[in-house]
Amino acid sequence: MDPAAAARYATFGFLITGPVSHIFYQLMEVWMPATDPLCIVKRLLLDRLIFAPGFLLIFYFVMNILEAKGWRDFESKMRGSYWTALKMNWKVWTPFQFVNINFVPVEFRVLFANMVALFWYAYLASVRK
Repeated sequence: MDPAAAARYATFGFLITGPVSHIFYQLMEVWMPATDPLCIVKRLLLDRLIFAPGFLLIFYFVMNILEAKGWRDFESKMRGSYWTALKMNWKVWTPFQFVNINFVPVEFRVLFANMVALFWYAYLASVRK
C-alpha cells in the first residue's frame, strides 16, 4: 500500500471508525441491556443487518472523498464491489462481532474490533481497486 493510501485509511480509522464504533457500542448497551433475554440475538442482528451495511456505505463514501474522486467513481465502486464486500463482511465479521458485542466488556470493544479491522481494511483495499 502506498503512503497516501495508508494515510487515507488511518484518517478514516481515526476520524470515523473509532468514534462511530464507540458510540454504537455504548448505545447498544442502552438499547439492548444484558438483562434482556434476547439481547444476544438482537445485538447481533442490529450489528449485522443495520450497522454493517450502513458503515460499509460510509466507508465507500468517505474513501471516495479522501481519494478526491467524483460521484461517478463512487457509483462505479458501489456497483462493482459493495455487495461482494458486504457478503464478505457478513462471513468474516459475524463470529468476531458475536463475541465482541456479547462477551467483551464495552470499554474494550473498539480495541477488539480494531484488531480484526487491520486485516479487514487490507481486504477492502484490494476489493475496491
